[in-house]
Amino acid sequence: MWLIKEAKSKLRQVFPFPNVLNEEQRETLQMLVDPCSKFFEEVNDPAKNDAEEKVEEKSLKGLWELGAFALQVPQDLGGLGLTNTQYARLVEIVGAHDLGVGITLGAHQSIGFKGILLFGTPEQKAKYLPRVSSGEFAAFCLTEPSSGSDAGSIKSRAVLSSDGKHYILNGSKIWISNGGLAEIMTVFAQTPVADPKTGKTVDKVSAFIVERAFGGVTNGPPEKKMGIKCSNTAEVYYDNVKIPVENLLGGEGNGFKVAMNILNNGRFGMAAALSGTMRACIKKAVEFATQRKQFGQRIDSFGAIQEKIARMAMLHYVTESMAYMISGIQYAGAHLKELQNAFKNPTANLGLIFEEASKRVVRKVGLSSPPGMDHLVHKDLINSANLVAKSVDSFGQAVEMVLIKYGKSIVNEQFILNRLANATFDIYSSTVALSRASQSLKGNSSSASHERLLAEAWTLEATERVAINLKSIASGKNLDNFSKMSTISKNVCGAEGTVQSNPIKL
Repeated sequence: MWLIKEAKSKLRQVFPFPNVLNEEQRETLQMLVDPCSKFFEEVNDPAKNDAEEKVEEKSLKGLWELGAFALQVPQDLGGLGLTNTQYARLVEIVGAHDLGVGITLGAHQSIGFKGILLFGTPEQKAKYLPRVSSGEFAAFCLTEPSSGSDAGSIKSRAVLSSDGKHYILNGSKIWISNGGLAEIMTVFAQTPVADPKTGKTVDKVSAFIVERAFGGVTNGPPEKKMGIKCSNTAEVYYDNVKIPVENLLGGEGNGFKVAMNILNNGRFGMAAALSGTMRACIKKAVEFATQRKQFGQRIDSFGAIQEKIARMAMLHYVTESMAYMISGIQYAGAHLKELQNAFKNPTANLGLIFEEASKRVVRKVGLSSPPGMDHLVHKDLINSANLVAKSVDSFGQAVEMVLIKYGKSIVNEQFILNRLANATFDIYSSTVALSRASQSLKGNSSSASHERLLAEAWTLEATERVAINLKSIASGKNLDNFSKMSTISKNVCGAEGTVQSNPIKL
């Protein structure tokens, strides 16, 4: 069975847990960790940033001086040239102190100029990377009022000038992080492209490097937000902006591919930042729980509080583990990069996976034996590993079942896809947690016994969630309930709010 073979292949890619830094890289990272931590403890003031709804100038200046805005730019082009793993560790520190600053940094380099790193020509890299490393902000400009995750529906348009030297860009973007600060932007717009098969001209999305200095680029005021207030978020407008043809990024008509690669490549940084936030929150929660007394006891002695703290610790362990697992596969082969991308957006990718799988299904029921994990995990985690293997087996059967029932139309069955996506996450996160805990146990780490508990507890509950999700997509009762929920939603939307009146009749 194809899914089982794939699962066995992927297990080899998750075990052992990655340890990808050489000695020189570790030394470089340590030289950066200490000043970064000191900066956020002594210089940056997150409360003031939040109150003033902007990052203080002294903080921005300090971050530029630290090289924080150019962590992965090659050294010969003005950056620090860090690997994904080194980057993840530093971003984790930022997330532990000030997420608003984290968004400012991430919007600049995780997505803002990431397209130049991934798809830029040597000339584009030489021209722009030194600039975004030394004081010029970058932004990623994709979202529009009518276009969010559906990048192909954007309305902004760029047309080649009559002399063939420029694209003329018109349109607008919304919710752009760093939109009011950026001097250099990665902008996506529809362009007329000749279809090589038919010869007809069709609209396809293309990506461009746009400078504010080109003229015609303006922005609205910073958005008023409920949180992460100091990060600048604004609308950006383009009025007959003349973009030199050499600023086309990734080739004409390839904008969707460029956008998805940028977003997929940058998402591990978000997980790393939030794992830092989680670590800081756990510390705060524990400080309170161990100092607060009720009914003559510290509240950390009560089971209800213990469960809250334990769940925080479990979720942090899984988040941190997945962040660093996704960042060891930076230089993986194409097949592994596909797995990486699929797990970053499982709901979207499951449809594509199923379409391919439908071509390969050779029988309707039953699978070969589940992928064995005994030889991969520490002996103390074999029972947990067997639970994951059974989940993989059940998942494969569920996939076959929905493919037989829905075929390619499965991409439209989002009630089902959501539950398969949730099952995917629980299976993969359990596998990663077992991989990390196994490494700690085999290496006799001081936290090994604690990590074993984290992995065992997470895997047990994740396995139960997988079973519930997979059962729900095969149950007539649940499928009928999905239909009911769909109807409820349509009724509420049709009524433009709740359908029923207040129970008190006046």
